[in-house]
Amino acid sequence: MNRREFAQMLGLGMMAGMSLPLLGAYSRKSVAATAGDLYDVPRFGNVHFMHMTDAHAQLMPVYYREPSINIGVHAARNQPPHLVGEALLRAYGLPLNSRIAHALTYLDFNMAAAEYGRVGGFAHLATLVKQIRASRPGSLLLDGGDLWQGSATSLWTKGQDMVDASKALGIDIMTGHWEFTLGADRVMEIIENDLDGHIEFLAQNVKDFDFGDAIFASHTMREMNGVPVAIIGQAFPYTPIANPSHFTPGWTFGIQERELQQTIDKVRKQGAQVVVLLSHNGADVDIKLASRLSGLDAIMGGHTHDAIPQAIRVKNSGGGQTLVTNAGSNGKFLGVLDFDVQAGKIKQWHYRLLPVFADLLPADPEMAALIDRLRAPYLDKLNTTLATTEGLLYRRGNFNGSFDQLIVDALMESKDAEIAFSPGFRWGTSLLPGDKITVEDLMNQVAITYPQTTLNEFTGERIKFILEDVADNLFNPDPYYQQGGDMVRVGGLDYTINPNADSGNRISDMSLNGKPLEASKTYKVAGWAPVAEGVEGEPIWDVVGNWLSSKKTVPLVEPKQPRIVGLKDNLGLV
Repeated sequence: MNRREFAQMLGLGMMAGMSLPLLGAYSRKSVAATAGDLYDVPRFGNVHFMHMTDAHAQLMPVYYREPSINIGVHAARNQPPHLVGEALLRAYGLPLNSRIAHALTYLDFNMAAAEYGRVGGFAHLATLVKQIRASRPGSLLLDGGDLWQGSATSLWTKGQDMVDASKALGIDIMTGHWEFTLGADRVMEIIENDLDGHIEFLAQNVKDFDFGDAIFASHTMREMNGVPVAIIGQAFPYTPIANPSHFTPGWTFGIQERELQQTIDKVRKQGAQVVVLLSHNGADVDIKLASRLSGLDAIMGGHTHDAIPQAIRVKNSGGGQTLVTNAGSNGKFLGVLDFDVQAGKIKQWHYRLLPVFADLLPADPEMAALIDRLRAPYLDKLNTTLATTEGLLYRRGNFNGSFDQLIVDALMESKDAEIAFSPGFRWGTSLLPGDKITVEDLMNQVAITYPQTTLNEFTGERIKFILEDVADNLFNPDPYYQQGGDMVRVGGLDYTINPNADSGNRISDMSLNGKPLEASKTYKVAGWAPVAEGVEGEPIWDVVGNWLSSKKTVPLVEPKQPRIVGLKDNLGLV
């Protein structure tokens, strides 16, 4: 990385992070001219938060392609985070063909990834966390959830590898989502035996179904450099809908806006001068929530994997502003939010979203040694080669990614199905052309606790209902009715989608092998990840793994995309 790139990136961090009063004091040119290092982040203020989210159990550095399709509709149209590619760079005044462009966009991904290397990795992240902490006494490291799930070793150890690594990283406070798919008993076991005295697990919106008692602490009060601060936790509101409800029997979730406002009011009365919500709602939900609450200074959010380089300022119901941030996924970014609090009031703030480039941050020796120990029992299996890919394999995007296409192709061929469905998960790392596809790489796409594959006979009417239901979760005009995933991945079937249409009318022109789908006719449909209890079936990793082993080489995979209509000049669509 040359000095010009360093200067551009630090200039970005300073520009994006400053509150408006400070923007007038510095030009990008003057800041860039004095910047010597991307990770030279001078201390500002007296209240400091670091934020990571959606690591999805990725202890090692990875490749992760950002989406080329992230459609915003209605009020979210052409607003962050629904900007992709050059539109995103233009919105924030960022240069093409740079490290920051690679971190935030899909542009020229293969070439840029080869040039700039992998991102994330807990050993590299640990180095950055320690550096930020050294300049910010009393700072807190917050994790927004989806920490314990997403890899082979996290699945095989029931999350223990990530618990050990997160304690070593120094996470202070966390909330959850995919953590709950380990089951309520395992979650409580970890909290009581491993996190106690180390990491606070907060979730104000998880209650007992019968009596409404809190399952977890709703908030924590801390004093930082003489300033009382409060952090409130918000777990994923739709956990029992998006994931099997039998993993958390007797627990209710939801946004619980009224209860959240009551908690904010409570901590304010107790003297909190800074109040932050650690959220796993998803960016659009957080933006709406911020507008409807008062007394909340910031929402540091997750779930939708959006890397938002500048804090979004939302006018709240109290007449002030609430900052909304989101720190991407896979350990690829670390958000740093600083407040300057004087006489009990926030005077100014800075926010920076720091990309974690593994080749720029030396691995922390202690964390690297811990990761080696955690992975050692599984290395032979993890490194087993299944096939080689001739093209880029990725997942993230509103519709099929190439790795998703690979999965549905394997399902259709292995199950002799006409159509295949695969969940619109946003987690899953990327592979470059020529890479070996190992067991570890496959598990990075499918490592869940309900991996059963299925084969059903659905009518054309039922298939349309499924597609409409998922489309409404993604494109409902009210963010509170969105669940934050992407569209179900589809194999074999062609269809048209209008994201702006009304519920039940978004899907049309469904066809199979050039013939219209018939509403009353039945079709063989393969799938996986059933949310119903007691479903039996071969695990998805065996189906896809055996299919890959039989192929040896996977040619360039072109993901099958629906025909998208009804959008004009939408900056979330290439």
